[in-house]
Amino acid sequence: MQDAEAGLQTLTVVRQDHSLGAARDLEFGLELLSQVRTGRTGPTLRLYRPAPTVAFGQRDTRLPGFEAAAQACRDHGFEPLVRKAGGRAAAYHEGTLVVDHVMPDADAIAGSKSRFSFFGELLAQALRNVGVQAAVGEIPGEYCPGEFSVHGTHGADPTHRIKLVGTAQRVVSGGWLFSSVIVVENSAPIRGVLTAGYAALGLNWDPATAGAADDLVPGLTVQAVDDAVVAAYAGHATLRHAGFSSVYGREA
Repeated sequence: MQDAEAGLQTLTVVRQDHSLGAARDLEFGLELLSQVRTGRTGPTLRLYRPAPTVAFGQRDTRLPGFEAAAQACRDHGFEPLVRKAGGRAAAYHEGTLVVDHVMPDADAIAGSKSRFSFFGELLAQALRNVGVQAAVGEIPGEYCPGEFSVHGTHGADPTHRIKLVGTAQRVVSGGWLFSSVIVVENSAPIRGVLTAGYAALGLNWDPATAGAADDLVPGLTVQAVDDAVVAAYAGHATLRHAGFSSVYGREA
């Protein structure tokens, strides 16, 4: 954790009030990475609520059922996209919080694994601070499985765990983008679209592992989790706040 934390120092927190559209939201994360690694923008934490999206991994596109899976997403009201990061299909919508952490780094590859561990624990702590029994670690049968997923446990049934946070990372020369998707509200549409999409892809998973934080803490909101994430970051960095216009429109 020490290696991943080193250099955080000062972060500008930018809250994007409205989705730019599924494709544009995803694209802008990469544009922000370009801004930061070339010094046009400083280290940035971007938070937003996305439009309904299913982000497929590169491997998914090579499966014979990919086109059918993409159509299944559209039928469920989600836009299918392909992300540059790895992993399998993940779904998100307005009831989720996307956290894009973008940093300049002359040796970005060196700390890539420690970042997964560090930020997974940071997000798990943020969820614990709002009452979720959260921990880091893959659970059997989860969608888009990952060693550093964050899951939550039902208080009344410790054997029932659900995935709450998926993380992905884009590393380029001179910087990195660490993106986290926290599912907070309204898990049913996410479970539905993933069930249809994974069936079309021919991939096995357990739909019971798909859920939202408010399944565990009724009444929990995206705004409460947003505040908790920023507070968790404040324990590791000096934060300043700026409007979204301070970074959007500076891509050229």
